[in-house]
Amino acid sequence: MSNGKSIVVLLILGWSPMALAQRNPFLGKWNIAGQPPQSRYVYWLEVKEDGGKLGAMFLNRGGSPVPAENVKLEGDRLSFSLPTRPGRPAPEVQLKAMGGKVTGTVKSENETVSVVGARPPRWEEYNANAPHKFGKPVELFEGKSLDAWTVQDKGKPMGWRIEDGVMTNEPHGNNLVSKEKFQDFKIRAEYKLEKGSNSGIYLRGRYELQVFDDYGKEPESHGHMAIYARKAPDVNVSKRPGEWQSMEATVVGNRVTVFLNDTKVHDNAVIEGITGGALDTNELEPGPVMIQGDHEKVWFRRVTLIPILDSRKKGS
Repeated sequence: MSNGKSIVVLLILGWSPMALAQRNPFLGKWNIAGQPPQSRYVYWLEVKEDGGKLGAMFLNRGGSPVPAENVKLEGDRLSFSLPTRPGRPAPEVQLKAMGGKVTGTVKSENETVSVVGARPPRWEEYNANAPHKFGKPVELFEGKSLDAWTVQDKGKPMGWRIEDGVMTNEPHGNNLVSKEKFQDFKIRAEYKLEKGSNSGIYLRGRYELQVFDDYGKEPESHGHMAIYARKAPDVNVSKRPGEWQSMEATVVGNRVTVFLNDTKVHDNAVIEGITGGALDTNELEPGPVMIQGDHEKVWFRRVTLIPILDSRKKGS
């Protein structure tokens, strides 16, 4: 059947893209944010329809997106529950679509959060590998001071200190957030981990590059320098615990190229969406660098950021 005839048949059957959107206004991806007093809560949703069956993936603030359960669509209202541990009540999400946005609630065992969501931005075809004009390096840590940083949780101590020119955290401490915000940039860091340790470097405070002790393991989407729960590194080149390691990432729009220990592990990769623990959903705005300190012990001896000054360049 020709393409023209196929389109006619689909239109007759009511399966045009517009008709699908009218029947299910939730299809696709959504960035969702909590409303005051929980405005720091960040969620992400993707709704799909496969063979007439409705499904959804939901990022409930931290961790990874998980498959939703009991997904129901009734007109302009979508509801589903989330997996939970045995004996615990399942979190419930209820959303209403109107005017290109969604509103509703995310209900857990201890609280009900009012939320508002919008579509993620439509990114152009940016290229992190394109030539750029770089600005003056910003030393976020130069071995002497933590003045470039504040913390994510203002109600907790910083939990970081400097030892012999290296900044290190108390296990399960606070997350460091750079005071300055950045748009497109190159970041370089040198760090080491204790055995079994886990940290992360967040680009613009929204996209985590996982820092993790996984020496000798197969690359996977939660491994060292993964775009957390979004994309595994192309190869695992992690060093042993206690050895100094280096990373370099160039982020332009929603594209990122990453080197770990001088080996390219992401090549102009697409960042599919915000990752667990993101600070906000404002993807088109500049954002800070965030370093996780709320897991196990980690040491950083260098964090340098070089802003990109020219406008975003598309790939050649």
